[in-house]
Amino acid sequence: MTVNNGNDERTPEEWEPVDGSPPDDASQGAEEARAADGQKPLAEEATAERAGETTGSAAAAESAEELTDPLSEAMATISSLEEQLARARADHYNLQQEYHGYVRRSKQEGVQRREEGISAVIETLLPVLDDIELARQHGDLSGPTGLIAEKVEQSLLTNYGVERFGAVGDEFDPQIHEALMHETSAEATSETVGTLIQPGYRLGDKVLRAARVGVVSPQ
Repeated sequence: MTVNNGNDERTPEEWEPVDGSPPDDASQGAEEARAADGQKPLAEEATAERAGETTGSAAAAESAEELTDPLSEAMATISSLEEQLARARADHYNLQQEYHGYVRRSKQEGVQRREEGISAVIETLLPVLDDIELARQHGDLSGPTGLIAEKVEQSLLTNYGVERFGAVGDEFDPQIHEALMHETSAEATSETVGTLIQPGYRLGDKVLRAARVGVVSPQ
């Protein structure tokens, strides 16, 4: 017997017996009427609907996978490009540091080479400066010759910082004095220059030649 509790929205043709008994005459008649109209049986239609739902779910999943794969590829490409950009920036930074270091070293080397060149030229002029100083001590610098000698010395001092040093009475300093003679004196209270044999010359803070002197020490 077929039961309808009043809330079942199925048509009478779709009702199935709850006790496992074969369908009644009304159900069979409905199925025969559908067959006469060329329609499929209700059971076949239900099976077809379920198959359609399964096919739709599979198609939706496949479509989602197709959308996910391009997105994953795009994210991987972005990650790779970001890594390449980071490496390029690091390489550019290192290149800049190397360039700045090269410029700094070049400037330092340029200044050093210039000072070395000036020192070499001045050292070749030291004998001339010695002769000028000896002539001055003997009173031989007068007239135009004396003016020229003074201009040479002044030019070297002004343009290159060449300075003559060493005098009797100076405190003896082994950094700038070269002792060629030594004597003691009861009047001496410290080591001083007693005799100037040859003056020294400095170029700025660099000593070109130490002053050659005779030293007097206390007894």
